[in-house]
Amino acid sequence: MKVILAGYNVDADVLQDLLADAPPRADATPETLSAAYARISRHPEPVDELRRRAREEVEKARLSNRTIIFKMGHHSVAEHAVFNFDLLGVSRLAIEEVEHFRLCSFTEKSQRYIKLEDDFVLPQEVRQAGLSDLFVKTVRAQNAFYLSLYDRLKPYFFEARREWAAHPGNQAILEGWAKEDARYTVSLATEGQLGMTVNARNLELLIRRFACADLDEVRTLNRALFALAKSVAPSIVLFTEACELDALTYRDLAEEAARLLGRPGRGMTGPGAGSPVRLVQAPRDGDTRILAALLHKSSGRPYRECLQKAVGASAAGKKKIFKTAWRHMEFYDFPQREFEFADLAFELVVSAACFAQLKRHRMATLTVQPYDPGLGVTVPPSFVAVGAEKEFMEIADRTSEVYAKLKKKIGRAAEYILTNAHRRRALLKTNARELYHISRLREDATAQWDIRAVAGRMSEAARKAMPLSFLLLGGKDAYPSLYRKLYGRSPKLMPPKFWHDE
Repeated sequence: MKVILAGYNVDADVLQDLLADAPPRADATPETLSAAYARISRHPEPVDELRRRAREEVEKARLSNRTIIFKMGHHSVAEHAVFNFDLLGVSRLAIEEVEHFRLCSFTEKSQRYIKLEDDFVLPQEVRQAGLSDLFVKTVRAQNAFYLSLYDRLKPYFFEARREWAAHPGNQAILEGWAKEDARYTVSLATEGQLGMTVNARNLELLIRRFACADLDEVRTLNRALFALAKSVAPSIVLFTEACELDALTYRDLAEEAARLLGRPGRGMTGPGAGSPVRLVQAPRDGDTRILAALLHKSSGRPYRECLQKAVGASAAGKKKIFKTAWRHMEFYDFPQREFEFADLAFELVVSAACFAQLKRHRMATLTVQPYDPGLGVTVPPSFVAVGAEKEFMEIADRTSEVYAKLKKKIGRAAEYILTNAHRRRALLKTNARELYHISRLREDATAQWDIRAVAGRMSEAARKAMPLSFLLLGGKDAYPSLYRKLYGRSPKLMPPKFWHDE
């Protein structure tokens, strides 16, 4: 066996320093890796030799990439080229568009941990419509209220958790609670930043989709990403033009939906319009499907036979199989892959603040409707506690009124003015295994209160639909008690002990 570290991400500034002291060279590109790895399937030479040849013949490597990707359709070779991008001064609304691409990696400036200033994006659509004064005035009122709220919420949390505040290690946590609640009043135009890691294949998809985006900011971002990638690796980001599938499909579907469903009328939205969490799809035999998959993996027998045995097994027999599967599981573990054979779908009504966390669960399927002021706003309990609810609702109502004015002029770009408290409808499909991941992270006592409530309702509905599969569903903090209830003993390892347990 021979294992070689063929390459790794290097900061662009380091590369520039290295190249500055070296003769001009064309091989400082990830294209050589894509070309070399693409040749593995048809060339007998060792892969390190293929890489050497690609570095020596960069133009030939680029031609090979174009042939393999464009003519032969083997797009996967582009996945060997990886890019890192710093995205600065981008609005929270645009960041949502970027993070829609679930096979990329992101780390984002958190509005929960960093105190915000008065930085926001003034959308080009607003400028062109002559509505800059109205937009800026509204956003600055939101931001001023944010700063005022933070100053009121910080002493509130320190007083409410006085015994924790006495411990220096908890003071940053309490300050964080003030920040994460105060942010409910700031707009989706608020500037953020993130680091993005993406392979060339997914970058190409992002660029093609963004080419027909309905926000000018996203199209501008798209042109910048394409120009930077093309300057380094022109042979592996090829299909970048907007296509009718991306540009027209949802517009056409909206017209058909209006014909079939009618236009939304009064009473169809509003703060009380339906449950914020509703299980809309679950298999009647979900426990049985997972049980059959576990038997199939472990027995060497045909699936049909395993399914028949699972259907005919007694309740005690079924539970014993599940207990066997989980016996050695600790709080940081998740069920076996066989738990992916049962899917559940939830319709959710969530705030922008909650959605910002929900979208991080990229192994699930998540689709959304536009933000809708008709769905009301989410009011943090701390606002009520410090007597700020009325002031907040005045800001929220004013924001919704401005949104309505903007909507008539600039369409979807009006969403920039909405706050983190404004809501949208989402449809989330997750298999049983991924739901365990969501629950462990988002139901834990240390999780943010908004998404913790949503995750708790999802878990409650899931347990009713598939009681055996979800016997150990819950946050990390709840795992020891769930395990003891099922096995009559504690797990070997316990979750870390935190000072706070909301």
